[in-house]
Amino acid sequence: MTITVDRALSPKLLMGKPAPELTVQTLEGGSWSLADQSPKNYTMVLFYRGVHCPICAQYLTQLDQKLGVFEQMGVEAIAISGDSQDKAQQLQAQANLKNLTLGYGLTPEEMRRWGLYLSKGHFGKEPTLFSEPALFLIQPDGRLYLADIGTHPFARVDLDLLAKGLEFVIAANYPFRGTE
Repeated sequence: MTITVDRALSPKLLMGKPAPELTVQTLEGGSWSLADQSPKNYTMVLFYRGVHCPICAQYLTQLDQKLGVFEQMGVEAIAISGDSQDKAQQLQAQANLKNLTLGYGLTPEEMRRWGLYLSKGHFGKEPTLFSEPALFLIQPDGRLYLADIGTHPFARVDLDLLAKGLEFVIAANYPFRGTE
């Protein structure tokens, strides 16, 4: 069997190395920059597909409800998509998000820089091009600690399992994984 590569559009990010640059506009007003973050333990960057995705809305609602648990562990979170400001506001209202910071306007080039899988819209409400979901944890020094990059909307990081894992990781000063 021969493996062929059609096109290489995005890099494979390496754990323990600096995260790509990231600056987005937020619904709270102004811009959010990864370089400006100073969490106690991690910055959680969650990329979601957009307002067209009901699974994303459910997942972001869960994260919004569990945000206090992560904040107590020194984890600050943002959820970002390629949606416009209007569409991000629509999702915020539909999902009844009260605490989670939403970033919007992520470009395809930025999506690729983060190694996200991109999809073409096939159904009426889908945008022409959007990213599939992903979750990253970035240490305060800017190095990538965890990456979970999806290809479909149907598989996501279990937030309860992540919280339990982070309790152990933080207490044990657990090393980087996936570096070899």
